[in-house]
Amino acid sequence: MPFRCVILGAAGRDFHDFQTFFRDHPEFEVVAFTAAQIPFIDKRAFPRELAGPRYAADVPIYLESELPRLVRDRAVDFVFLSYSDLSHAEVMHKASLVQSTGAGFALLGPAQTQLRSSRPVISVTAVRTGAGKSPLTQAIARHLTGRGVRVAALRHPMPYGDLRRQAVQRFAHEADLAAAECTIEEREEYEPYVEAGLVIFAGVDYRAVLAAAEREADVVLWDGGNNDYPFIRPDLSLVVADALRPGHEASYYPGETNVRMADVLVINKVGQAPPGAVEAVRRSLGLLAPQALLVEADLAIEVEQPGALRGKRVLAVEDGPTVTHGGMAFGAATVAARTHGAEAVDPRPFAVGTIAEAYARYPHMGAVLPALGYSEAQRQELRETIARAGVDLVLDGSPARLDRFLSLAVPVVRVRYRFEQRSGPPILGRVDELLASRQRRTP
Repeated sequence: MPFRCVILGAAGRDFHDFQTFFRDHPEFEVVAFTAAQIPFIDKRAFPRELAGPRYAADVPIYLESELPRLVRDRAVDFVFLSYSDLSHAEVMHKASLVQSTGAGFALLGPAQTQLRSSRPVISVTAVRTGAGKSPLTQAIARHLTGRGVRVAALRHPMPYGDLRRQAVQRFAHEADLAAAECTIEEREEYEPYVEAGLVIFAGVDYRAVLAAAEREADVVLWDGGNNDYPFIRPDLSLVVADALRPGHEASYYPGETNVRMADVLVINKVGQAPPGAVEAVRRSLGLLAPQALLVEADLAIEVEQPGALRGKRVLAVEDGPTVTHGGMAFGAATVAARTHGAEAVDPRPFAVGTIAEAYARYPHMGAVLPALGYSEAQRQELRETIARAGVDLVLDGSPARLDRFLSLAVPVVRVRYRFEQRSGPPILGRVDELLASRQRRTP
């Protein structure tokens, strides 16, 4: 009899692990997935069409809170953890809960789940969500396209809709985002690439996703989600650590895994860090990955209309995952408000529905509004929260372009991060060296 398994997930790594490991190993049978971090995904199931011939029905998805009951009622042998951005303590609490039910607790690794590409692969991952990996990835993409290199970006999956339709997703134009009915969270990741004229791929079946990207690209860029390790085996691994969160590089899963595998470690946000933080991160990274090149960088704030902010009452809307499960209390919009003399209004007294629930669930959040929009109902609640606050301006620190689909009654000023390397050998030089070495090896 096969071992009966539950996969703990969050609509991303869990589906990839199923496709790359469990589908091809008949000694394991997945009887259920569980869902965490992302709301509303527990009401779906993993399609039998993507599960393979051994599965006659869709595989159900339950809330993670139901795990003890699932293990008991479904006679589960093993529970596999397949999502990221968890403290080491949280991982072991989950392991202890599983073992208390009698089941085994397990983690898959890169050897079991990473795909190999026929193209050079550059991965950008991080120690934590919100460390600044996407601005770095986008800087690399601009550099390569400027050299005439065809680039395809692959994003960590965010299949929050119909999984059958989302096996392979390709976004090259705004119309593609609209046709896919992308959530705010999806747009936050895809929109910057589309605006820059780049193609970005995502989906559920990353073998097919990678094959589609390879048909169009000379180089594959992996823009990692949360602090997960890459789905594609990289030729050059860049890992971003956050100088505002010293100590996290050695205390979060699988961020520490990324650090230990890195070719280049980037200490980011050094200009915003308190005294001693950068050196503390540097020492920690040196102990974990002495083989890696270590550089420092910062995120410059770009404001669309900086003169419009002074003296105005504003709402700072920040990237949702960064200020929720990512653990940051603020982001680019908050920094822009402080820098340009705006008065940031606390949105918490005006929050409604699931937006109000998010503040209760993530009490570390300060006077910021997380750009949450996993469903149309939640987007309406976000819109109502903004309207109730009665501010002069909305500072949009989310890359999703809220003004395009929220129909707000107040003006929106966009705020963006731009990656700037501060010290160490140029990262873009390492990228060029990789491509030159690959060209020398190509007959």
